[in-house]
Amino acid sequence: MTSQTTVEKASREPQDTAVPAPAKGLRGHPWLTLFSVAIGVMMVALDGTIVAIANPAIQQDLGASLADVQWITNGYMLALAVSLITAGKLGDRFGHRQTFLIGVVGFAAASGAIGLSDSVALVIVFRVLQGLFGALLMPAALGLLRATFPAEKLNMAIGIWGMVIGASTAGGPILGGVLVEHVSWQSVFFINVPVGVIALLLGLLILKDHRAENAPRSFDIGGIVLLSQAMFCLIWALIKGAEWGWGDYKTLGFLGAAVALFVVFAFSQKNVREPLIPLAMFRSVPLSAGVVLMALMAFAFLGGLFFVTFYLQNVHGLSPVDSGLHLLPLTGMMIVASPLAGAMITKFGPRVPLVGGMVCTAVAMFGMSQLTVGTGTLTMSIWFGLLGLGLAPVMVGATEVIVGNAPMELSGVAGGLQQSAMQVGGSLGTAVLGAVMASQVDSKLADNWTAAKLPPLTPEQLDAASSAVEVGVPPVDGNTPPEVAAQIAGVAHDTFVSGMSTAFMVAGIVAVAAALVATLTKRGANAEAGAGAGHI
Repeated sequence: MTSQTTVEKASREPQDTAVPAPAKGLRGHPWLTLFSVAIGVMMVALDGTIVAIANPAIQQDLGASLADVQWITNGYMLALAVSLITAGKLGDRFGHRQTFLIGVVGFAAASGAIGLSDSVALVIVFRVLQGLFGALLMPAALGLLRATFPAEKLNMAIGIWGMVIGASTAGGPILGGVLVEHVSWQSVFFINVPVGVIALLLGLLILKDHRAENAPRSFDIGGIVLLSQAMFCLIWALIKGAEWGWGDYKTLGFLGAAVALFVVFAFSQKNVREPLIPLAMFRSVPLSAGVVLMALMAFAFLGGLFFVTFYLQNVHGLSPVDSGLHLLPLTGMMIVASPLAGAMITKFGPRVPLVGGMVCTAVAMFGMSQLTVGTGTLTMSIWFGLLGLGLAPVMVGATEVIVGNAPMELSGVAGGLQQSAMQVGGSLGTAVLGAVMASQVDSKLADNWTAAKLPPLTPEQLDAASSAVEVGVPPVDGNTPPEVAAQIAGVAHDTFVSGMSTAFMVAGIVAVAAALVATLTKRGANAEAGAGAGHI
């Protein structure tokens, strides 16, 4: 049977999917299931941003180089992005409850091992393991929600799930700053151990295994290898492109290899009895649009957020904790708006909330492009709050569109697609907007430096100054006279803000494109397949 036939049959015959019995007591209760998986998901989402705050302390304590510190982040990101779809397939094959619990245990154990590590090499190794176990956990959480909640409650559940991810992502710098400042960098990782224990105990008591009768029975090993290699080459090129140069043969080589591997992977999927990703899934225009929308949203959001942290800390001189507090309007609005977005999507369908959300996101990005060195907290809060309001329905709606338009037995793969799209979009956004920033700084710094009548720089000094200004840091040392240092800081901050404004304009344009893609979405055609979990 071809993959197309399999997907079409699953779509036509919802009776082929396992219909869970009504939930009795703790086991399989929908809202308790949501609470249980949310705790596990919170660990992974927090670690996406919390560790960035700990990196300087790790570097100093372990004597790590800059490249070592970059690998602490890149190793985690690569492992997570490469493994997500395969991890989703494992959940479809063996059950999402099992893969979720294994992911929780492995993630918490790897976190504890990082805190006990006495070398940066061990930190990197265990960060990679964190990413692998996190990949098991995330798609499984979506698969459990899809199988447990009735269709009329699923969007509300995904709304709360998205709220947890958004709040954890944005709240990471606040918690990380407090822990690093008042405890130690190790505490950033040790905190996952008790959280993991709680998630495991709740999971053992509450989570119920739901498996479709026509779930996969075998693995496409060749497809897993090809897709993993393709994702690695793509993410690696995006990570290293700024360092190597976007026209460098190494960057182009990895991007070319990624394209070639994706093409070979696509052809291989046509000739496998149970392919890793049945390509017929993408015959669903709403599902494909949801994947593209998630990637574009992550491009604008995560790419833009990358510069906001530098703007707050290096231009406004705020501490990591104060920077996190300034982002509370973003976090708070996502917390409030995500469940409301779920209710709206349930009542009106996803298209209007998704389009409206991306329009709000675009307006926020264009507004943030007008930030200056002297912009006050109130103005920043307005744009950050509007961004949170726009992102909430997209996090909820795009997830529902992807997972709800996939057959029940492929819900794990769909969850992996959703998370992979977010990882690729975020990496692409950071890379592209970083290149925009670098280009703006390169073109304007020399002129701004000369206009301020500062001492001329050699080409080598200008390159070093540009690297510092790209993250908002004035290129001064302890021997620079205070009045000259103030002039240099003014030039550096003005140049950085100019580059940031251009980057936010690009992010706004991408958000407009995402709003157009959102017009192609609609409610999940297969949402009813997992809707028999009982009455709430």
